[in-house]
Amino acid sequence: MADEMTVMTFPDAVTDISEAIKKHHLATTFGWQDVAQRYRRSRIGAFWLTINMGVMIGALGLIFGNLFRTPMQEFLPFVGCGLIVWGFISSCLSDGCTSFIGAEGIILQVRMPLFTHVMRTLWRNTIVFAHNLVVIPVVLVIVTAPISWVAILALPGFILVSLNLLWMMLVLATICARFRDMTQVMQNFLQVIFYLTPIIWQTKTLPVGMPQYLFDLNPFYHLITLIRGPLLGQIPSPVTWLYAIAMLAVGWLFALWLFGRYRKRIPYWL
Repeated sequence: MADEMTVMTFPDAVTDISEAIKKHHLATTFGWQDVAQRYRRSRIGAFWLTINMGVMIGALGLIFGNLFRTPMQEFLPFVGCGLIVWGFISSCLSDGCTSFIGAEGIILQVRMPLFTHVMRTLWRNTIVFAHNLVVIPVVLVIVTAPISWVAILALPGFILVSLNLLWMMLVLATICARFRDMTQVMQNFLQVIFYLTPIIWQTKTLPVGMPQYLFDLNPFYHLITLIRGPLLGQIPSPVTWLYAIAMLAVGWLFALWLFGRYRKRIPYWL
């Protein structure tokens, strides 16, 4: 009986997600409105985020570049791409925790696929990510670093990362709707992961003998590499691609089970 109930949760989840994809214009419209409302009456608008990111990249690049004694032509693009990609991933996960909570009024008053609010969150952060990408060519020009055709691979990498983020955000939105403290737990977790992942430091600066599996088992290392690697002219290894694809398959199976099982309870939790 329990197995039958578990199986029945998948069609409910798939139906909700399918309807949200068919009505994708709702998510994109809400996402644009979120960004526009945040920077309403601002002359520069969302490009304030780009300026802030540029200042942070410059500051961290100069400080840690000299600290690790790494050539600025190599280190500044590494830090710049890493911070921009990490900013996209961390903001998606952090905002994903409140995707349902923040849309409480709409969920309780309007009949709409719940997955629309997760897509809305991803789209909003994608817009910000696109604004921040402007910093990368500027950094490359400043340090006279070459731009390779390999950068094209960042596009499929971004798609794969986004699909992984969607199932993570769906899981977090469902759990945090029930347990509000999980939002703070996730923010603290992201702070720890930031320092454990090579974003502002390179693996070659670690002591000799550091086991490689510490990075191979870090999913965020692979997700960042899928986008940062091509932007720096490096082709991600097959292990990174396979890791992300395997995580995508297993993650979506779990997300569909969890979301389908508790989807009807989410409005009551809000």
